[in-house]
Amino acid sequence: MIIGLTGKNGGGKGEVAKFLTERGFQALSLSDVLREEAQKAAKPVTRDVLVELGNRLRNEFGSGVLAEKIYARLDPEKNYIIDSIRHPSEVQVFKRRRDFYLVHVQAPQKLRFERLRQRGRENDPRTFEEFLALEAKEAASAKSDDQQLDQAISLADVTLENGGPLRDLHEKIKRLLLELSKKELRPDWDDYFLGIAKMVALRSNCIKRKVAAVLVKDRRIISTGYNGTPRGVKNCNEGGCPRCNNLNPSGKDLEECLCSHAEENAITQAAYHGVTIKDATLYTTFSPCLICTKMIINSGIREVVYNVDYELALRARGLLEEAGVLIRQLPLTQSLPV
Repeated sequence: MIIGLTGKNGGGKGEVAKFLTERGFQALSLSDVLREEAQKAAKPVTRDVLVELGNRLRNEFGSGVLAEKIYARLDPEKNYIIDSIRHPSEVQVFKRRRDFYLVHVQAPQKLRFERLRQRGRENDPRTFEEFLALEAKEAASAKSDDQQLDQAISLADVTLENGGPLRDLHEKIKRLLLELSKKELRPDWDDYFLGIAKMVALRSNCIKRKVAAVLVKDRRIISTGYNGTPRGVKNCNEGGCPRCNNLNPSGKDLEECLCSHAEENAITQAAYHGVTIKDATLYTTFSPCLICTKMIINSGIREVVYNVDYELALRARGLLEEAGVLIRQLPLTQSLPV
């Protein structure tokens, strides 16, 4: 789960981040990027310097640049709390993740000013007039690449009211987490097995293309395979296949290729270990070629789920349909877990 925080100064975003960090969330902030830039430029890390750097970076590299830098650090296996989201383009970057939720932390204006005054940081506004001027500056700008906090707030999925005691805020955060957990999107079985196939493909030693197949029965993986030279033969990427190493054009001189296809290897691996694959489902990153199709049909596989169309597989698809093998394409965007 990734929770992004937006809101005006003194609203309590820091308290929300602290609460979630103590419960295992990894804390990140778009301001971290700005602090790093300030240190590189040997500038003091003040509010004015960070605002100026943020505006300049958005102007030079696009309004989502800060979010992109943080997005690149995200591990899909961890929970994150991300602070200082202040531009709608930053929100759109994070919304590429299906498990991202933007939370607006809100409190009455006078209370927020009082919190800043009690906090007493050097660069915090000293008077209510200075506070209002700062709010207006951060809320909106005629320059689209400058901070547009009001627009970012308008994209929030939920608002946390923080006008009372801290314990009330903590209870609200707990309730929010429980509600968001109910919405958490787990990959379905197709996504799950095709995602595993994509990982298996990384084992391929073919220098032309990396392909993998996973055989599944009763929601259990019974065999996997990836393309490459046969067992006991020098790997393709070590010179084992002359055709691949000559970088022949796609579709040319296939009869000279020594690499076995992923579907072929998954089927023969099952035979090697004495595992029946009758009525199994085959998940493959590319649609099968004609030779693999004949093996699929004759081995009793009942369904093929693939990700990307293989350009030489038109006849193969027709043969699968004629033989009564179910075939489905799972689009790339659907098969990704994030």
